[in-house]
Amino acid sequence: MDEIKQKIEAIEAEMLQPDFWSNKDLAQEKIKELNQLKEDLAGVNKYDKSDAIITIFAGAGGDDAEDWARMLFEMYFKWADNHKFEFALIHQNMNDRNGYRNVTFELRGKGVYGLLKNESGVHRLVRISPFNAKSLRHTSFALVEVIPRFEKMGEIKIPDDDLKIEFARSSGPGGQNVNKRETAVRIVHLSTNIAVHVDSERSQLQNREKAMAILAGKLYKKAEEDRQKAEKGMYVSKTTEIEWGSQIRSYVLHPYKMVKDHRTEIETSDVEAVLSGDLDVFLEAEKGL
Repeated sequence: MDEIKQKIEAIEAEMLQPDFWSNKDLAQEKIKELNQLKEDLAGVNKYDKSDAIITIFAGAGGDDAEDWARMLFEMYFKWADNHKFEFALIHQNMNDRNGYRNVTFELRGKGVYGLLKNESGVHRLVRISPFNAKSLRHTSFALVEVIPRFEKMGEIKIPDDDLKIEFARSSGPGGQNVNKRETAVRIVHLSTNIAVHVDSERSQLQNREKAMAILAGKLYKKAEEDRQKAEKGMYVSKTTEIEWGSQIRSYVLHPYKMVKDHRTEIETSDVEAVLSGDLDVFLEAEKGL
């Protein structure tokens, strides 16, 4: 944003020079560039003041990875509670040890998406496995995805023929009283293979509307990431591998204690505080990303 503002100021300064119109073609190009920069400025972080929808996916590794997904879920829940943000569960897929294969939830409050948007990525945990009889050290991975909550679908158009919509009996909070009806909704965007599952509401229509809004947020997030990677000349892969080498942050509980963000180099030895929701030092540093 600062870079865009500087470019705008530079062109506006050029326009004040007496010889600006001496080359009309060049002047018109400059004005065109100025208008585009102003449009870009209006669009940068457009949704930063929005609510956030967060999905956590366990990586490969069975119980350890799924327990790590649970720990991350609790970390963000505690962070939200500390900041008085509202929480709502959208969908959960649990194992028989209270771990999460995946879980989706919503955080509501002014600016919560802007605060958490750079938490998207792979998070790595190193610890003594509580599921291993030999108490061996184990490395687990989980993918965190943060998208803005869309109030209206009008901002992103999704053709009906690019959607696969399925219905099932709900197992979520809304399904307790209506489990004889197929209220749960799963929508797949065929072009990108992005899937959304919602079963938190009491009616099929409500779940479908929420699923479409989440899908719009996912497509927005993907478009932003693709644009940023293209601008940096980076290769854009279709999927993010939840594995070694792709992590944005490491949480080490053994043989020493440390949480380190690999993008900002911010680190702390107080792992317990971080897992209890004390994330602000990392979030503040992420503003520069």
